Amino acid sequence: MDQNPDPVSAAKAIVESYLERSMVPDPEGAAQYVSDGFKLVFTGGRVFSGPAQSAGFNAKRYSWVKKKFLRTDAALDHETGDVHVYNTGYLYGEWKDGSSFETNRYMDKFVVRGEKIISTDVWNDSAEILLHKAGLAETEL
Repeated sequence: MDQNPDPVSAAKAIVESYLERSMVPDPEGAAQYVSDGFKLVFTGGRVFSGPAQSAGFNAKRYSWVKKKFLRTDAALDHETGDVHVYNTGYLYGEWKDGSSFETNRYMDKFVVRGEKIISTDVWNDSAEILLHKAGLAETEL
């Protein structure tokens, strides 16, 4: 008997639970939601194989960072059974220089297979904001 009659809702819950653990940060807790062979691609093409690596990267960029979820949408790929989940909102927190931020846009795309996240693509405005802070932005934000 199918224990998961609504894979789209289940995948959305898995992604939001993963993100909640990631924001603590609790890389070990977040890792329970990812598959063996998990691949996380950050803005700029940085590739990580697990939540601990991305938490380490974030620790170099931010004193702390959290996500304010605006929405989580998902669609079932009927050919593969995978669910593509999109979570978007704003990053807020504190840069390493002690200044705060709250309107740093982000968009994360996840692929959930079964009950595990197999891949994630992450986009946000952090690099553009840091370029602006350094006086290197090509235009005003």
